[in-house]
Amino acid sequence: MLKSNLFHNLIEAGCDEAGRGCLAGPVVAAAVILPRNYKHPILNDSKKLTARQRSLLKDEIKESAIAWNIGVVDNNEIDEINILRASIKAMHLAIDGLKLKPQFLLIDGNTFYPYKNIKHNTIIKGDGLFFSIAAASVLAKTFRDELMEKIHNEYPDYGWNRNKGYATAFHRNAILEHGITPYHRKSFALFNTQMTFAF
Repeated sequence: MLKSNLFHNLIEAGCDEAGRGCLAGPVVAAAVILPRNYKHPILNDSKKLTARQRSLLKDEIKESAIAWNIGVVDNNEIDEINILRASIKAMHLAIDGLKLKPQFLLIDGNTFYPYKNIKHNTIIKGDGLFFSIAAASVLAKTFRDELMEKIHNEYPDYGWNRNKGYATAFHRNAILEHGITPYHRKSFALFNTQMTFAF
């Protein structure tokens, strides 16, 4: 069972991002403030859940949360400032839009730039340790997955409805065959010369 809080006397927001390792599309972050002592029997790191579980949890999280918000940084800005800065900026944007100001931030991962005057803890694999970070991981992933499914309709050759922009063999084959789109991250290694492609 995940933990409900790190501190019982502070308003905590959990933060996580989705899409950091993708070749295309934005990086998306979420910030979530859950009720104190919140528990859920299924909620966990979004990568450990099925798409159906994430979809059901998304609405439940939004209804249960005291506050939640999404931050998005597109592929062009990722190319300009690099993916680490973009991921952290997306988290800052998500925190910016919370209707309640948190007193402490629980950040998934090991790197974060301080947000205003709010103290934080970075927690490696925090989405498998704290409900608020797990909730943020679910909201970030479901939002991004839905977005990639929409832009798949613009560029259906890349399989974004299935791979969500990640570096699958199908996706890399499609880049070689069709070139890049306005949604691709040009600063990433889009053409993997180590792979053997079968056409």
